[in-house]
Amino acid sequence: MNARGFNVLGLVLVGVIGLAFMILTPRLAELDTVLDLTVYMIMAVLALSLALIWGYGGILCFGQSAFFGLGAYTYAIAMFNIGESTLPLLLAIILPAAFAALLGYFMFYGRISDVYLGVITLTVTLILFNSVNSTAGPEFHIGAARLGGFNGIPGIPPLNWPFDKATTIDLEGMFYLATGSLLLTYFGLRLLLASQFGRIIVGIRENERRAELLGYDPRAYKLATFTIGGALAGFAGCLFANWGNFVSPTIFGLAQSAQIIIWVIVGGRGTLIGPVIGCIGIQWLSAALGANQPSSGSDLWSKIFANAPLILGVILIAFVLLVPKGLVPMLADLGQSLLRRRRERAARGFEPQQAE
Repeated sequence: MNARGFNVLGLVLVGVIGLAFMILTPRLAELDTVLDLTVYMIMAVLALSLALIWGYGGILCFGQSAFFGLGAYTYAIAMFNIGESTLPLLLAIILPAAFAALLGYFMFYGRISDVYLGVITLTVTLILFNSVNSTAGPEFHIGAARLGGFNGIPGIPPLNWPFDKATTIDLEGMFYLATGSLLLTYFGLRLLLASQFGRIIVGIRENERRAELLGYDPRAYKLATFTIGGALAGFAGCLFANWGNFVSPTIFGLAQSAQIIIWVIVGGRGTLIGPVIGCIGIQWLSAALGANQPSSGSDLWSKIFANAPLILGVILIAFVLLVPKGLVPMLADLGQSLLRRRRERAARGFEPQQAE
């Protein structure tokens, strides 16, 4: 089987496994498990947004949580003022996309280098965090929505069916929506990357000067990629605000920004399924370590295992050092190596033998 055949087979497997997971999970799992899996799916959409920007566009963005938080806050504020979720959902996508387009215009058309791109996006995230964190008090409000400062915005109204305020989406419906959104985002990005636009942005990532000599404008393609990634992150933020009915400034925090980058690194930069696997795996590991902390004990091992972030950090550092390409590229290389050896054995088996 050639590379194209493996690609088609992989897409079919992802579709079948994704649909089976979406249909069977609410019927087989308990409600708290479904609730946990829902946030995993939402964060996987966020991971895909950075997978597009960094993995394929070559744009190192430390501020993906800025678009994520903007989407969440935009939805929350619009829902308290409008009361019906169709327009707030659209605004939660459009506003982060517009902000990404504005920020990206000044960065890309200003010819800012890659290192400074990361610094600028990180700075923007910290500015938004400090700004929203300083809005405690009744005087900080947008219409009927109080920003709440470090306390956040609680009691966010849930999504409803388009233009039908009375029919809201329950917890099980949120799981279907989050999982379906993840599948649509994945396959939509696969189509985008298979198009001429996708091939051009990959070419720009590999050699920007050569793409420019061929007549393409790298600034325009980078801006478009950055804008699409901002829109996807804003959509994930809207789903996250619905999942917990709450949003706070920590959504803009440095830990959130670093976590998204870790998902992509662990799963494999330059792939789409890798960041999804990295995101879900790390979230599950974080939840498992937090749930299994020992309640007592004064010895050294009890203290170590009681510190879940320390354990997770050691695991991640070891993983990055031992698997620098990421999990999915490593497995792909291993599979290709096994296939190559199998073909070599088969070729040796068909070699003519010298007659005695």
